[in-house]
Amino acid sequence: MDIISTYNMTLIVLAAAFAFFMAWGIGANDVANAMGTSVGAKALTIKQAIVVAMIFEFAGAYLAGGEVTSTIRKGIIDSAFFVDTPELLVFGMIGSLLAAGFWLLIASYLGWPVSTTHSIIGAIVGFAAVGVSPEAVEWSKVLGIVGSWVITPMIAGLLAYFVFISAQKLIFDSENPLASAKRYVPFYMALTGFVIALVTIKKGLKHVGIQFTTFEGFALAFAVAAVVGVLGKIMIGRLKFDPSADKDMHYTNVEKVFAILMVVTACAMAFAHGSNDVANAIGPLAAVVSVVNSGGEIASKAQLAWWVLPVGAFGIVLGLAMLGKRVIATIGKGITHLTPSRGFAAELAAASTVVIASGTGLPISTTQTLVGAVLGVGMARGIAALNLGVVRNIVVSWVVTLPAGAIMSIIFFFIIKAAFGV
Repeated sequence: MDIISTYNMTLIVLAAAFAFFMAWGIGANDVANAMGTSVGAKALTIKQAIVVAMIFEFAGAYLAGGEVTSTIRKGIIDSAFFVDTPELLVFGMIGSLLAAGFWLLIASYLGWPVSTTHSIIGAIVGFAAVGVSPEAVEWSKVLGIVGSWVITPMIAGLLAYFVFISAQKLIFDSENPLASAKRYVPFYMALTGFVIALVTIKKGLKHVGIQFTTFEGFALAFAVAAVVGVLGKIMIGRLKFDPSADKDMHYTNVEKVFAILMVVTACAMAFAHGSNDVANAIGPLAAVVSVVNSGGEIASKAQLAWWVLPVGAFGIVLGLAMLGKRVIATIGKGITHLTPSRGFAAELAAASTVVIASGTGLPISTTQTLVGAVLGVGMARGIAALNLGVVRNIVVSWVVTLPAGAIMSIIFFFIIKAAFGV
C-alpha cells in the first residue's frame, strides 16, 4: 500500500507514457486494417489514407472507446488476487503496456499485421500467471477471446464473400454494368451509412452525454442510411460516362464508383477500429489510474479519467503517421489483388463485424477480422487468387504474438518490481 502512496505520481506517469507507446504501436500496425485495402485498390494514395485515418481513428477512439475498455480491464485477471498487494497489479499493467508496445514496434517494422489485442492479452496473462499465480488468470475468459479469434475472421470472411458475390451478380455480370451500378450502389452506400451511424449512436454519443433508446438509435441509423443512399444516388447520377464504350470500359467506370464507396467504408473501418482497439492501450492505463487514485483499492468498475482516452487517441495517430505504411503495403497488396469493388466488400464486412463485436464488448482482433474479410474476397475468385506465402507468414506472426507478449511482460514485470524495491 505504502508504495502506491509514496510513488503515486511516478506510477501514473510511467503508465501514461507506456500506454502512449502502446497506442503508438496500434497506430503503426493496426490502422493498416482500415486503410490497407483502400491503398491496395488505389482508391486512396498512402498520404490521403493516413490523413483520413488520423481523423476517423481519433474520432472513434475519443468518442466511442469506453465500451471495450472495461472488458480488457476487468475480465482477464481475477482482481481478488491483488487486494492485499495492489502494487503488483500496477506493476503488471505497466509492464504489459511496455511489452505489447515493443512487440508492435518489432512487428510493424517487419511489416507483419499482428493483433494488438493478442499482444496486450498475452502480456497481461503472462505477468499474472508467472508473477502472481496461474489461478489469477480467468482462463475461461481467455478461451472465450481465443474462440473469437477463430469466429470473427470466419464471420468477416463470409460477409465479405456474400457482399462481393452480390455485387458480382447484380452489377458486373449484368448486361449493362454501369446502369446496374447506378441502380444498386446507392443501396450499398445506405448499408454503409447504417453501420457507421449505428456504432456512433449506440457507443460514441453516450460518452459525450447524449443518450438514445434502442428504438431511437435504430430509427436515427435508418434515417442516416436513407440520406446517404439518396446523396449517393445523386452523386453517381452526376458521373458522366460514354454509353457506347465497350464492356471493359464499363467495368473500369463501375470500379470508379466503388472507389468512392471504398473511401466511405475506409472511414467507417477507421472509426470502428479506433473505438474497439484503443482499449488495448488505455484499459491497463485506466486500471493503474483507478488503483493509484483510490490509494490501492481495486474497484470492480472504474471511472475513466478525462485525460485517458486522448492519450490513446493521440498515440494511435502518431504511430500511423510515423510507421504505418509498412503494414498497409502487406494488407493492401500482399494477400490478394484488390480492386475497389473487392476492397469495398472486405471493408464493409470487416467494419460490420467490428461493430457487432464492439457493441457486445468483446475484444476481437481487428487485424484478423480484416484479413478474414480479404481472404473471403480472394476465395470468391478461387484459391489461386490468394498469395499463400504471405498468408502463411501472417498466420505465423499471429501465433507468435501471444507468447512474445507474455515473455516480455514477465521480464518487464520483474524489472519494475525490483526497481521499486519489492
